[in-house]
Amino acid sequence: MRPPGRCVYAPLPASCVKAFRADAMRSGFGRENPPKEFAMYTLLLAIIYLIFISLGLPDSLLGSAWPTMRLAFGQPLSSAGLISMIIAGGTICSSLLSERLIRRFSTRGVTVISVLMTAVALLGFSGSTRFFMLCLWAIPYGLGAGCIDSAINNYVALHYESRHMSWLHCFWGVGTVISPYIMSHAIAQGSWQSGYRTVGFIQLGIAALLVLTLPVWRIHAGHEAAEEQPKALGVRGALRIKGAPTLFAGFFAYCAAEATAMLWASSYLAGVRGFSQERAAAFGSLFFIGITAGRFAAGFVTDKLGDRRMIRLGASVAAVGILAIALPVQDDVLALAGLVIFGAGCAPVYPSIIHSTPVNFGASNSQAIIGVQMASAYVGSTFMPPLFGVIANRAGLVWMPLYLALFMALMALMVEATNRAVSGASAREAK
Repeated sequence: MRPPGRCVYAPLPASCVKAFRADAMRSGFGRENPPKEFAMYTLLLAIIYLIFISLGLPDSLLGSAWPTMRLAFGQPLSSAGLISMIIAGGTICSSLLSERLIRRFSTRGVTVISVLMTAVALLGFSGSTRFFMLCLWAIPYGLGAGCIDSAINNYVALHYESRHMSWLHCFWGVGTVISPYIMSHAIAQGSWQSGYRTVGFIQLGIAALLVLTLPVWRIHAGHEAAEEQPKALGVRGALRIKGAPTLFAGFFAYCAAEATAMLWASSYLAGVRGFSQERAAAFGSLFFIGITAGRFAAGFVTDKLGDRRMIRLGASVAAVGILAIALPVQDDVLALAGLVIFGAGCAPVYPSIIHSTPVNFGASNSQAIIGVQMASAYVGSTFMPPLFGVIANRAGLVWMPLYLALFMALMALMVEATNRAVSGASAREAK
């Protein structure tokens, strides 16, 4: 049950209240006092955006702090990879378990506990005096992050319009942009620990806010009822659903391409285009600009075009970006523009795949499927960029555009296979 999406950002004008009231009377939602229910609906949306900022906050801390941290711990530069792998392992495990956890504790309960876990883990990072302590604290951080990602993505897919899914992931980008500034200020003051401590306290504040606003989550009573179903679908059940395995493969492929661009764009500019290390580091961020701005822009058109068209449009734009990066021309502007275009093409794919899940597979199955999707995403983003590093060591960084193209093509093929499978199943049911 969704209040009309076009009302979400309006300050309750008469037309918006009228539309809300009509929808409420048809569904029984907010029958007695629609404006009050609408205010709770909007407040919950703001809380969800804040949760995704909190999800993005820790994600870029390690990268920005590690050059300083490793000196304090006497570790080589590559040791950050071990911490990242432990975090990724935790996120994969918690994503696969998210359906059972949410059915037992509800979305709001899992979200509060997960945010609290990440806060405690970040404070643990700030107090670590040995490298093995960082590895231990990476476990609760990964477990918490995976649950938040799966739970909130499914909740928004069930209850909010497609544009909010795009903006949700845009807000994740806001979190990843904020935290490096916090860490750089802390390091300038002589203490990387205070950077982790500051973000940890921010997470604690968000957890406290979530506790105070728990009653707001009752606005979607239907979702709570779905969560309380006694039998979970599970990973095996999700894999048996027609069209789901190809979707998991497509999501894996997309996240492999996205993470490869994030990790290797700067190296490509330096090693293939001849940029200085400083310029390559600066211009490598163009991909992040493209994907963040693209998700913000996609929110304005995705409800009109629909999830499937947005995925196709994104894949087509990404193909243009890859071609611009790969063309062997002397002018570097084309390659730089290609990074922005590729990022903009990637922008709608992730949110649209997630948002279409309840429609394709049913609301009762969506949490299990999204949990496996998240696990597929983390596997792709964790293992495929290092694989390209191995390839680059042997064949050169020049092959990065082809590597990206292969994964984006695989994504498009797998998503289209899912669409055909889902459409065929619907047609058979209609008969």
